[in-house]
Amino acid sequence: MDIRVGCCGFPKSQTAYYTQFSLVEVQQTFYKPPRVPTVQRWRQQAPAGFEFVIKAWQLITHPASSPTYQQPGLLLDGPAESYGSFQATPQVMAAWQRTLETALALQATVILFQCPPSLGPSLENITNLVRFFTRVERKGLSFAWEPRGPWPEKTIARLCQEVDLIYATDPFVKRPAPGSVAYFRMHGKSGYGYRYRDDDLRQLLTWCHDYDRVYCLFNNASMWEDSLRFDQMVAAET
Repeated sequence: MDIRVGCCGFPKSQTAYYTQFSLVEVQQTFYKPPRVPTVQRWRQQAPAGFEFVIKAWQLITHPASSPTYQQPGLLLDGPAESYGSFQATPQVMAAWQRTLETALALQATVILFQCPPSLGPSLENITNLVRFFTRVERKGLSFAWEPRGPWPEKTIARLCQEVDLIYATDPFVKRPAPGSVAYFRMHGKSGYGYRYRDDDLRQLLTWCHDYDRVYCLFNNASMWEDSLRFDQMVAAET
């Protein structure tokens, strides 16, 4: 059993973070990928063996109407309807190339595709998703997919198998069937301000036993403290 613990973003300075964890999910790449020299510097400053996973640029997954597009300096090239939903448009594919370039420069292992709740399981969305993941080069990267709309579990499982995706989910909401790799994102049981109790973390550790490798990434206000406590539980068990 391989349990990898970290935070969604750097809640402390990178230097302080590296002393405690060996995994982080980079958030900046979702809003606008940093320049390649910037992420190369992050890679050089990180300890040997430190693992980066990144979020795919929102231009791939989210429509231009999403409030997350309000990032300063985010200039769109082309009509707004050409963005998001895994469409086979030049704009989406250019955003993918930028995401891939960033992941390779950072020597990331996983790219997370987080979808908006508005992206539901329509035939058009499923067709776009399958076509996108069938078409793009992976360059040795693993892909995790976090659907947040009303997706049936059977549809999620079928698509993950069909186009080789890791199902990313909050295990306190839904859990994938036992298997080889799980990608857990803890968003807070009652929202971002929730602080996980010890009983919650013990339950999370029990769920981790169903998989060969588990990414456990905390994305709540007390992510630093909660991930440290969970990492200690993992270390005590192993």
